[in-house]
Amino acid sequence: MGRKRKPSRVSPPTALHETSLQENVATRSRGEHMGPLSKEDMEFLMNMMPAGLLVFDEKMDILYCNRGAEKFINHYEIPEEITSIGKRMLIAFSTGRMKELFPGEIYIYKKHEESRGNWTIRLHLYQKTKPFVCAFLTEDTPSSKLNLNAIRAHYRLTRREMDVLRRVLNGDKNTEIAEDLQISEQTVKDHLSNIYMKCGAENRFALLSVFLNLPGQGVSPDSGPVTFSSQS
Repeated sequence: MGRKRKPSRVSPPTALHETSLQENVATRSRGEHMGPLSKEDMEFLMNMMPAGLLVFDEKMDILYCNRGAEKFINHYEIPEEITSIGKRMLIAFSTGRMKELFPGEIYIYKKHEESRGNWTIRLHLYQKTKPFVCAFLTEDTPSSKLNLNAIRAHYRLTRREMDVLRRVLNGDKNTEIAEDLQISEQTVKDHLSNIYMKCGAENRFALLSVFLNLPGQGVSPDSGPVTFSSQS
């Protein structure tokens, strides 16, 4: 798939809260010590999800997307497999053959030309009065292959510095990191300066060479060869 500069218009994150889907979630959240989740609660939780979430209506038009999914559709075309399989799921639901035709979990694996890793897309049909097709999107990023806890302990990085480092390893620009963490771009630069100093790197490229085994210079020999694989 090619890179998509301008996505089609989608509903804002709050749109889902006006549907029966959100109302059902809010109703189910009631408990002895907790009332229904508010609109603000739901928006926060949806946007904090580590996966992108796209929700489609019965016509396979986008009804809702969280922040992660919005970033995805700002960069890439929505895979046509989502639409085609989603339509088949809706037909199966309407004819009462969902369990027969889709007995297991439904996954799509995609590699976009300009993406940093492979994408895994899980499709799920929310089977209530009005069915919704939900697509959960996760990317196999470079940082997901590293033991970030070991990195943080070895270089004595703060949690916020790790937030920045993880996004740098995944190829995010300073502006993207600032927007994602809801901090200023200058604050991102300040965190990066601290990270460079602690990791013995002179610049961004040298920092990547420490953790991603890229050729480069500017890494302090005091850092030593350290393995930070996710299996360690």
